[in-house]
Amino acid sequence: MQSFKNTFPVWAVASFAVIGAAVALSSQGSSSPASTPVAATAAKVGPAAAKAMKSVTAAAAAAATTPAAPPAIRLATPAAKAAIKFASEEALRAQIKFETVKYAGKAIRTPNEESRILLVQAAAARAGLHKVGLSYEDVYGVIEAETSWIPRTGMGKNGVASYGLAQFEPRTARGLGLKDPNDPVQAVYAAAVNMKHGAEWAADRIDHLKPKLTPEQYAAKLREGVSIYYNLSVKGRNKWDGLNTAQLPIETQRHIRNVRAGAEEAAALAETMDV
Repeated sequence: MQSFKNTFPVWAVASFAVIGAAVALSSQGSSSPASTPVAATAAKVGPAAAKAMKSVTAAAAAAATTPAAPPAIRLATPAAKAAIKFASEEALRAQIKFETVKYAGKAIRTPNEESRILLVQAAAARAGLHKVGLSYEDVYGVIEAETSWIPRTGMGKNGVASYGLAQFEPRTARGLGLKDPNDPVQAVYAAAVNMKHGAEWAADRIDHLKPKLTPEQYAAKLREGVSIYYNLSVKGRNKWDGLNTAQLPIETQRHIRNVRAGAEEAAALAETMDV
């Protein structure tokens, strides 16, 4: 039988060195190198193994005294999770599942509940809504207020038709780069971008109120502004000063309430789904 010293591989000895280093670092006894298990093991092996043990021991000591690094990816929000999971529009489309609903006597295909949540999460992440104080729940709320997730053609008071889940008029769709408002993925993505513009506009309109509002009140006012931006013409929205919401058209006030209710629905749905 060959001797242990000649047959035991260097990597195995180095592994014992790691264990020995951990024991040595946690020990309350002598810190002298000669008294540690690492030193004792090193004395029994050849120069190559001893050199390997020294390197591993140094690494173990550094690891023991360095704060643990956070995980490489920590998904703090659903939006961040969506950004990782759906890096492309194609990846998102592959996850979308549809259901058939009846509307005005017609069978209409629309994303099912889980797909709606996935879609608004991806749209919010792509638009960067967190940068303007909005979330995927707000996107869900806007679509809920516009169409209750039933894509269709609508008609505004101005006599111009609006299309799809997000009810875009052709001119608005072109301005957002939306090619097909009847495509649910394109439409919800464009809705999120439009909401970001709305939040930036609203923030400017209520800037004079900010010192007087709590963070919660400011957030509520900002969301009012998003509905106003989304729901009214340029002329109509510019009458809003953050204080006169009650004087706006009843349809706009209803939109604000419906968006809020839809956002609450989205939060409740997300809690029941692994998305």
